[in-house]
Amino acid sequence: MSDLSRVCPICQGVGYLIKDVPVGHPEFGRLYPCTCKLQELGQKQSERLRRVSNLEHLTHMTFETFIPEGNALNPDQRRNLRLAYEYALNYARTPQGWLMLRGGYGCGKTHLAAAIANYRLNLSHPTLFVVVPDLLDHLRASYAPSSEVRYDQRFEEIRNHPLLILDDLGTQSHTPWADEKLFQIFNYRYTARLPTVLTTNCELEEIEIRIRSRLNSPDLVHTVPIMAPDYRASGVDDSQSQLSSLGLHSDQTFHTFDTDRDDVDQDQRKNLHNVVRTAQGFAEMPEGWLVLIGTYGCGKTHLAAAIANYEVSKRHPALFVVVPDLLDHLRATFNPQSAISYDKLFEQVRKAPLLVLDDLGTESATSWAKEKLYQLLNHRYNARLPTVITTGKLIDDLDPRIRSRILDRSRCQIWEITAPSYRGQQRPTKQRRRSTRGG
Repeated sequence: MSDLSRVCPICQGVGYLIKDVPVGHPEFGRLYPCTCKLQELGQKQSERLRRVSNLEHLTHMTFETFIPEGNALNPDQRRNLRLAYEYALNYARTPQGWLMLRGGYGCGKTHLAAAIANYRLNLSHPTLFVVVPDLLDHLRASYAPSSEVRYDQRFEEIRNHPLLILDDLGTQSHTPWADEKLFQIFNYRYTARLPTVLTTNCELEEIEIRIRSRLNSPDLVHTVPIMAPDYRASGVDDSQSQLSSLGLHSDQTFHTFDTDRDDVDQDQRKNLHNVVRTAQGFAEMPEGWLVLIGTYGCGKTHLAAAIANYEVSKRHPALFVVVPDLLDHLRATFNPQSAISYDKLFEQVRKAPLLVLDDLGTESATSWAKEKLYQLLNHRYNARLPTVITTGKLIDDLDPRIRSRILDRSRCQIWEITAPSYRGQQRPTKQRRRSTRGG
């Protein structure tokens, strides 16, 4: 036994033992690996899996080298990145269930996944970190006659591993064989509830449907969206910061919204209470779309900002943007001096975990503007991403393609605020009635 510095006193270097049982016993004559042989086999398995994981190139990716505050991020992004860091660190301390880190290229998800692996390995706990396309390549290679390990042995080692970390799910080639192998791994670990960490830059709707059904299990899978932009691309953070105008509405919360105005009748006051109650419910559990309609100054922007501010207070990412400003930012990316590409900025908006589009319908109705808004909202509709829209227009006056999405009552709530504009009205003097800025 080459791995031992001296001959094992139990098996005398053979590596296997025969149990002392009488003739006729089920285990009579069977060979069993000695403790030293088990140690040797365990070392060989660890070495094989270490070569599969290729983690030696990621030893620098630890929690100590991760910067939770990011680099030049806006406040929402900093809070979100800090939250992702804390979730990953807590998982590394006690790996239970599945953790999915979702975000764009360069946002830090691979660093956090590798940090979990390095943390567990430093505690001498078995951990396998592997990029999904590489995993499939290793499985294919095991079919070769020269492979040191059989396919079924390697497959079992992977799917049964105590802690499996799969990086870049969704970047693999979607062949029937690849989809089948990944589903078998996911389904086995799902059924056995084995600790698993995933990173992906895909929306759930882009992932193979059988795997997606496992990732949609809230009792097992905890998804952490990371909204930080690519740290390797200069200028992205500033563009994102300029895009979101939530900082201008930091005082607009549910607490500062006045539902007991003196200038409204009983029906209008009841309507205000109902709309606020709906907005609060949406903020508690953002699902589907919420569309707020009303005259300018009626309070719809205040409520939309209150939803976003509430999410941010819970350390959840939210992007608040005025529609004409959004289109201006997209146009500006065509400038050769732009620090961010059009594709990257558009992706940040359409995949935002919670998007608030303020003043839809006030933009210039050019063919280009209509097309961009439709592409944006159509993606969010199909991906079922939480979205809040405010508009001063009637639904019938909106682009027919967008209108068809909004009118789907299975995914969208529409509320009209019947109260008149706050602007120009004498403000209540009671302290509990706060001024409402915005539409």
